[in-house]
This record gives sequence, structure tokens and C-alpha cells, in this order.
Amino acid sequence: MNDKKENLTQRERMFCIYYVSCGNSKEAAVRAGYKQPEKNGAMLLMREDITLYIDRLSSSGVRNSRQMARAGYERLAFGDVSDAVRLMFEGDPAAVDPARYDLFNVAEIKRPKDGAMEIKFFDRIKALEKLEDIDENDRRNVSDFYKALVGTSPME
Repeated sequence: MNDKKENLTQRERMFCIYYVSCGNSKEAAVRAGYKQPEKNGAMLLMREDITLYIDRLSSSGVRNSRQMARAGYERLAFGDVSDAVRLMFEGDPAAVDPARYDLFNVAEIKRPKDGAMEIKFFDRIKALEKLEDIDENDRRNVSDFYKALVGTSPME
């Protein structure tokens, strides 16, 4: 398996890392710098060497709920909304295949009686605040751990 990992390009390795963190092949391909992310993401996931490397990354760094929450908040705070905007301009939204779109940042889609479409996004500021809370908890936990190592009480 190591020889297959060594054959991956830097961009392919980055795709794998991003895929493990977000679970979305298109987003991982975008973040890794591929020009046709939807096509390239799908093609990469069909390669055995890529899936083996992703499996290895996943098993070596088992994600806990805090890491998963952080990844979700990062997607909400910094994620791309272009697919939602593209959806608004589709001719017949009823005929649209939702799997073609990354709608992770969408909180609600409404279709009022006048035929228009309303898309409500999750609040990016709230997502950033949650990320700050996670970071603050991590800093506090590291500080408490350090104090325990040097023999002082975290309450001092």
C-alpha cells in the first residue's frame, strides 16, 4: 500500500485529505485545485490507490464528534454558495436533480405562490462564533493539561 501512496501526486494527496475532512468529492477537488471539480472528484474516487489512501487516512485519524462539528462549521462559515445560486436560475426546479448541487449551506428553500424561489442560508457569523467557541475550549483544555503535567492545579 505504501508504494501506491508514493505514486500519488501532491494534488491527489491533498484531495484525499480534504475528502476525509469534508466527505464531499466536489468540494475536496475544489480545495485541492482541480479545474473541473465535479468530474475530477468523481474520477478520483473510482481509483483504487485513491480510495486506499483515503481509507488509510480515515482509519489513522479517527474523527471524533468535535472534529466533525468543526468541519461542519467550517463548511457553513467558508463554504461555496454558487450551487444554490445556480439552482435559482434553473428553468424548472422540479426537474432538477438535487444530487448535482452542493446545498450544505442552505437552511431552507421556499417556493411562494408567485412562482419565485427563496433560498435561506445558514448564518455564517454564527458558524464563526461556534468555531471560536471550539477553539477557546481547545485552548482551555490544552492549558489544563499543561498545568497537570507541571503539577499545578487547573483551578489556581
